Amino acid sequence: MNVLSLFDGISCGQIALERAGIKVDNYYASEIKPIAIKVTQAHYPNTIQLGDVTKIEAKELPKIDLLIGGSPCQDFSCANLTRNGLEGEKSSLFYHYLRLLRELKPKYFLLENVKMKKADEAKINELLGVEPIAINSKLLSAQNRPRLYWTNIPNIVAPDDKGINLNDVLDSGYSPKDKARCLLVSDSRPLKTPIKMFHRFYAKGFTTLIFKDEKHYQQCKDYYDEHFRGMAASDIVCSSPIFNDVRYLNKAERERLQTMPKGYCDILTDNEAADVLGDGWTVDVIAHILRNIEV
Repeated sequence: MNVLSLFDGISCGQIALERAGIKVDNYYASEIKPIAIKVTQAHYPNTIQLGDVTKIEAKELPKIDLLIGGSPCQDFSCANLTRNGLEGEKSSLFYHYLRLLRELKPKYFLLENVKMKKADEAKINELLGVEPIAINSKLLSAQNRPRLYWTNIPNIVAPDDKGINLNDVLDSGYSPKDKARCLLVSDSRPLKTPIKMFHRFYAKGFTTLIFKDEKHYQQCKDYYDEHFRGMAASDIVCSSPIFNDVRYLNKAERERLQTMPKGYCDILTDNEAADVLGDGWTVDVIAHILRNIEV
């Protein structure tokens, strides 16, 4: 099987294909982020890197059997105030996925993206000729990551819930949450002041924090409620050491949330790993879909 992966990232698609038991003859990848390519080539040195998706010519490729990709989501995301959707600078790269799909005519295709405005979803449905399947990674991991999957692979249904709790995948410490918040590229630019970290976690729900134990979390919560509840982040100043031992997820824990192989991002710094893992796929979800391919 020849596979073309657009917006390949750290090649979660190749890991998923292996888990699905699908033999790949040639894997072509379109990716421009150097640290992502570095990780891919470390694990899959035979990957044929094609670079910028806008410059790929279908006529220069062999017969492609499977086209996969998760086109940029920034202009769809509810975290983006403008949400220009398919007309946004980054999310409009979807049209290059569509171009190559139409020109290459692979037997199978799979496109992943975030939940979006109904108008954008309907437009993609019309252009691809299929409606998406909604699957949340929380069914197969300890991460809350709702995503849409457009595919012509037959008979796809949501997987059974494995019931994995966030505390099940931590190296140490305690979380009051059953699931981690969705990993994001922005995790690579973390706040560094403990009280600001806690405010972002507790008052805004914008991150995942780990505490020494349940007692420590309760102490942080009580102190915050007494001194800072209702205050803007810019007004919060704290000299108490109570928040000093809060921490973010580490590299290994982020890998587990994306159901990656152990140590897959070891060649990267923690912040680099947070970047590419936030960009990546939950491997077990993709493998679940790909297992229905008839080879």
